[in-house]
Amino acid sequence: MTNHPTDLFINGAWAQGSSEKRIAVINPSDGTVLDHVADADVGDAIAAVDAAAAALPAWAKTPARQRSEILRRCYELMMRDSEDLARLISLENGKALKDARGEVAYAAEFFRWFAEEAVRINGDLSAAPSGTNRILVQYQPIGVSLLITPWNFPAAMATRKIAPALAAGCTCVLKPATETPLTAYAVAKLLAEAGVPDGVVNVITSSKTSAVVNAMLEDPRVRKLSFTGSTEVGRILLRKAADQIIHCSMELGGNAPFVVFDDADLDRAVDGAMIAKMRNGGEACTAANRLYAQRGIAEAFASRLAERMAAMKVGAGVEPTTDCGPLVNAAAVSKITELVGDAVAKGGRALCGGKRDEGVGFFYPPTVLVDVPPHAKMAHEEIFGPVAPVYVFDTEDEAVKLANDTEYGLVAYVYTRDLARGLRVSERIEAGMVALNRGLVSDPAAPFGGVKQSGLGREGAHHGMLEFMEAKYIAAEW
Repeated sequence: MTNHPTDLFINGAWAQGSSEKRIAVINPSDGTVLDHVADADVGDAIAAVDAAAAALPAWAKTPARQRSEILRRCYELMMRDSEDLARLISLENGKALKDARGEVAYAAEFFRWFAEEAVRINGDLSAAPSGTNRILVQYQPIGVSLLITPWNFPAAMATRKIAPALAAGCTCVLKPATETPLTAYAVAKLLAEAGVPDGVVNVITSSKTSAVVNAMLEDPRVRKLSFTGSTEVGRILLRKAADQIIHCSMELGGNAPFVVFDDADLDRAVDGAMIAKMRNGGEACTAANRLYAQRGIAEAFASRLAERMAAMKVGAGVEPTTDCGPLVNAAAVSKITELVGDAVAKGGRALCGGKRDEGVGFFYPPTVLVDVPPHAKMAHEEIFGPVAPVYVFDTEDEAVKLANDTEYGLVAYVYTRDLARGLRVSERIEAGMVALNRGLVSDPAAPFGGVKQSGLGREGAHHGMLEFMEAKYIAAEW
């Protein structure tokens, strides 16, 4: 058992839930039960919406400076408890402790960033071209918001949604993944300590996800849905949200290309690949999924990458020396095993890894594959694990064509010493974000989001707060 909250958080109080049932939280490092959390039913979900709706008028009218100070306090408390939160993330998610520490710092930064943005909700004033009236535009909170987050970044995905919602003057209901709910409840506890009023943020977990989410989306008081997860689930939610014309932000799947040209700094490219591929053990929508190396450096790049990957220490996430922790569950291991098996059967070759060691926990070794044919499954599916297939290309046009040969368009990585080429290729690649000569693109001050089947809207930057606001136009004469 942990010493963190495990009950539903509704209207500022902890509740066991109507069903009194509990959901087991599994430690992926050894498969044991870490703790149990409350299992909400539809009635609990509506109670959370009730609380958010009741708290909305007062919170929307709260002065921006006051909201800002509360968010700043959230940041300070999260940093105060950073080590405890990092250990909790590592326990329920499995990621290496060093990765978990990085996530906590990243997650807390959303509170600090949106504390600063909360006081910068500016409107517009202009004259109509016809000269008949003035055009006055102001921004108002969109209302009660439903936030649905995944298991891979249990702190950061929550704060990336909660912080802009609160900065904008919205109230919310957060439904975290049942694989990693403890972090969400720990964050809720900090929010209450920071002074977030009762009902402004509510957190519920449920094994009956479809029924609970559908009930909230059918409630006319819910005006915003912010979802991070798979494209498949995103499509289902968009269809459901259409019934009430709910404003939607969707951060969905990725299939990120990592393009290395002959003229790239190879050391920097390998360093960047390790970050882009192995952050959170590859279980990230931003993870480099298809690594393309130009023919002149392809062998050297793959060899150096395999050397670095093979040297990573695999172990329980909370062990200080661990570089790569377990995958989140047995299903994730099965998927990776299937993808690698398919690639090898079709001609792929493993330079390192490629076969799971038997034992407890949901582990898969860091793996580098070469000679993977374009018709292999992993060339088109999101891998979501510590497997890096390296493909070869010859020309710039070919690299761009290969990079764009996917229904997804979240992020891409490009390495070259030629700045003109780097910017040219960055513009041609169909992605919402491009990391040029670096392996990390995420930043609270930047607009995070994709194109094509990778989603709608943006998180972070000023854009992230505007996602929780409506522009109201007033025609005025004077």
